[in-house]
Amino acid sequence: MARALFDQEHDLFREAFRKFVQTELVPFHEDWEREQQVSRSAWKAAGARGFLCPTVPEEFGGVGVNRLFSMIIGEELALANCSGPGFPLHSDIVAPYLLNYGTQEQKERYLPLMVTGEKIGAIAMTEPGTGSDLQAIKTKAVLQDDHLMLNGTKMFITNGYMSDLVIVATQIVDPASDGQPKLSLVIVDADADGFTKEKPLNKMGQKAQDTCILNFADVRVPRENILGGEAGIGQGIAMLFGELAWERLLIGIGAVSGAEFCFNEAVSYTKERKAFGRPIANFQDVRFKLADMKTKISVGRAYVDQCMEQLLKGELTPADAAIAKMWCSDMACEVADQAVQMHGGYGYMSEYPVSKAFVDMRAHRIYGGANEIMKELVARSI
Repeated sequence: MARALFDQEHDLFREAFRKFVQTELVPFHEDWEREQQVSRSAWKAAGARGFLCPTVPEEFGGVGVNRLFSMIIGEELALANCSGPGFPLHSDIVAPYLLNYGTQEQKERYLPLMVTGEKIGAIAMTEPGTGSDLQAIKTKAVLQDDHLMLNGTKMFITNGYMSDLVIVATQIVDPASDGQPKLSLVIVDADADGFTKEKPLNKMGQKAQDTCILNFADVRVPRENILGGEAGIGQGIAMLFGELAWERLLIGIGAVSGAEFCFNEAVSYTKERKAFGRPIANFQDVRFKLADMKTKISVGRAYVDQCMEQLLKGELTPADAAIAKMWCSDMACEVADQAVQMHGGYGYMSEYPVSKAFVDMRAHRIYGGANEIMKELVARSI
């Protein structure tokens, strides 16, 4: 089915990025999974071809296109079962925080280097005892003349190990004022004294993604690194909520395309695999399950496309984004499970792509806000 969202320019971009994925990412992905990180050369290659931060304006080195191009990148990575490169988070979560809330100096300092892939960006919200509840963040930055003294620990940080800059959600305390903690965002450079990264976490899936723990022990952060400058103090919740809807839609987009990858693998396998003298795809039970998978993927794609239309108009609501994230990630896990089942014992073997997709997909229901939280957000909107 043709998708009204896209025109010829988008199709050409998709074709170029798909070729890049197949030649520059897929052949090396297995190595990256062993190394638990993507090579910097891959990041720079993506930057050189204009595949990083495509929505950043030309003023800061980007090409200034809309988020449909970001959608294409997210879809194609998932369609290739390529879960390692954290391009979407770098380009479509971290860069927009700088672009939408940063000072002119902050934008000029970081965005051009993010566009080229010379600097990799991460955002640090989750803490060991704090996941979806942003109000409970305990990381603290105390104002001291021209700098802040930052202390805390962040958990499960995508792009964390390779990050060159991290936007950190922290409580800023000004002893010279009222001394009350104010949730804010600050930019921390990877070479700051006291900022350490633990080795990438040993995860169930997404093994090529350098997810890790970040520690901040008396990190001296220049005062000018408060996102948005002095006016940004206490604006953390507003900034985070302003970007979360897009983040959740991105997860929904990736989930639908990941489900399509699993479906394609299932179709291919069941047409080749024989039982009782005929391809298992000829059995009614398998055909009906494939039909059910295709239907759910089609419904999911229609909904995320509708949400994308709303986003481009500035009308996407947090509830609609939560529905996309929740339903599509649940659906993708269901489709992945069915695809594994259709592969029989082979589906349980790590060398089969569907096995990798199955464990990679599971995180979609957790990050960006657990699906249980999504249900609460939707319920509050009713």
